[in-house]
Amino acid sequence: MSTLLSARNLTKSYPSSILFEGISFHVSEGDRIGLIGPNGAGKSSLLKILADLDFSDEGEVIRKRNLKLVYVEQDDLFADDATIMSAVTAQLEKDDHDRVDSETRASITLSKLGFEDFDRPVNILSGGWRKRLALARALSQDPDVLMLDEPTNHLDLEGVLWLEGFVRQAQMAMIFVTHDRKFLENSASRIVELSPAYPGGSFEVSGNYTEFVQRKEAFLDAQIAEQSALANRVRRDTAWLRQGIQGRQTRNKTQVDDTTRRRAELKATKDRNAAPMRTTTIDFQTTERKTKKLLALHNVSKSMGDKQLFESIELVLSPGQRIALLGVNGSGKTTLLRLMGGELEPDTGTIKKASDLRVVMFSQHRHTLVATQTLQEALCPGGDMVDYRGTMVHVTGWAKRFLFEADQLSTFVGNLSGGEQARVLIANLMLEPADVLLLDEPTNDLDIPSLEVLEQALLEFPGAIVFVTHDRFMLERIATEYLGLDDAGGAKKFMTYERWNDYRKKEASSNEVQAASGKKKQKAKPTTRKLSYNDQREYEGMEALILEVEAQVEHLEAQVADPALASDHVKATETFEALTKAQDRVKSLYARWAELESIQSGG
Repeated sequence: MSTLLSARNLTKSYPSSILFEGISFHVSEGDRIGLIGPNGAGKSSLLKILADLDFSDEGEVIRKRNLKLVYVEQDDLFADDATIMSAVTAQLEKDDHDRVDSETRASITLSKLGFEDFDRPVNILSGGWRKRLALARALSQDPDVLMLDEPTNHLDLEGVLWLEGFVRQAQMAMIFVTHDRKFLENSASRIVELSPAYPGGSFEVSGNYTEFVQRKEAFLDAQIAEQSALANRVRRDTAWLRQGIQGRQTRNKTQVDDTTRRRAELKATKDRNAAPMRTTTIDFQTTERKTKKLLALHNVSKSMGDKQLFESIELVLSPGQRIALLGVNGSGKTTLLRLMGGELEPDTGTIKKASDLRVVMFSQHRHTLVATQTLQEALCPGGDMVDYRGTMVHVTGWAKRFLFEADQLSTFVGNLSGGEQARVLIANLMLEPADVLLLDEPTNDLDIPSLEVLEQALLEFPGAIVFVTHDRFMLERIATEYLGLDDAGGAKKFMTYERWNDYRKKEASSNEVQAASGKKKQKAKPTTRKLSYNDQREYEGMEALILEVEAQVEHLEAQVADPALASDHVKATETFEALTKAQDRVKSLYARWAELESIQSGG
């Protein structure tokens, strides 16, 4: 496969720190590259440099001639008054005024990604559909390389699964920054980690995440062995230097130079081996309560507006239980956590808590953080010492446990990255003794090393945990049971995530059958008003006619998707116009069918 892009010896730094240096990187046709690394390693900056949206301090990026790169940033930004259609066409008109009709191109892409109502306002879309729209906007530009920055953040599980399937089927080369280990496992063909733990600042493995972890562990073990061997050589060098051999500066200059070089190598190797050890220290406090029944929900129901979120929930929390809440966005997961935490009251039923129960809640919305506070004020509101498990810890030492340096303490919370803000919230939670932890998307913005530490802390927490996450790796490692909300008022317990998945698929299949059955019954309703002879004949042949025109649309869409079409501008224009006419005809036929059905049913 030919190389689309190559980067050599890239370095990027800011006045306060070096993000990365000496990075070399290449992208070939068909690549699906997972770009990982600890928070602050410079992953987003590297993507922007590759996409020509930022510049490096040193090094060069060589791109294939006429290469089209599209970068999809973490936050899906759209105009306040944007519709689904205008969000895509605005980008097309901005990028290229000479291409075929922007609405036609937008319609084709939006249809492929599952959109139907193109006039729907963007501001009422869920997070998953906004991310899908951001991808549609990118794909409509016909990229050769698509770059996705944290695409799984703030998606529900269904959204992540859809995105995973999209990445696997994509025709263009892709690079995606993510901390979702299952997503990497199922989607990446190559993984690159940015980290000072490696010579050259990066480590690359062809294969999925499992292969990467195995190769990484072997490399780091070899690097530790290398440090030990170098240390032995340096000790011998030092002993030789101390002997004071007469004239060695002239007769043994080469050996002296070798000694200096080995000392530098030893220091660099030590620094690299120390880098993986710089991880967040997470250890939740517990009250050591021995009560077997901490919190009990009996016949609990809750509605929001006209929507019944769930009803008749029965749940008892005991020490050692770790319950994962499952369901699409809007199904009531966060609401159920807030009920358990006492922020909301149920519509029906009761929630009973053990005496003096200590409940600690982590909110995905981070509303407890104050943007205008300094990091020191957020970590230590009462001065410069925190009380952790009865021991007073200075704020500087407390900050270091969460990978903050002393010179960051004066930084405003609003200027911290998403991962840094998440670490502040976790630091605050650790100061509160708890019997029950309620965690709403605690994994958002955390890097993989921090996720692993968080998971270990949760496994060691002796109280009860109820949590929401789209991180399937964490779900499978942490949860002892699952409570699924079906977005129709129902709630059901499952022992594994796979059981929930199977249940959802069966429900979806059953709903499709019922919908089809209902449609047939509707067609068979007795008429109270007869169609004319010609209208009746038109009505009877309408379904076959629509199928025929839809087949034409599918045929034209296949032609449009053929890369060879781009080389023939005349034929491309004709094909796009034919597709637009066919699509318009399908719409008008459906409208006419609905009109005839209305007359048939007496409407």
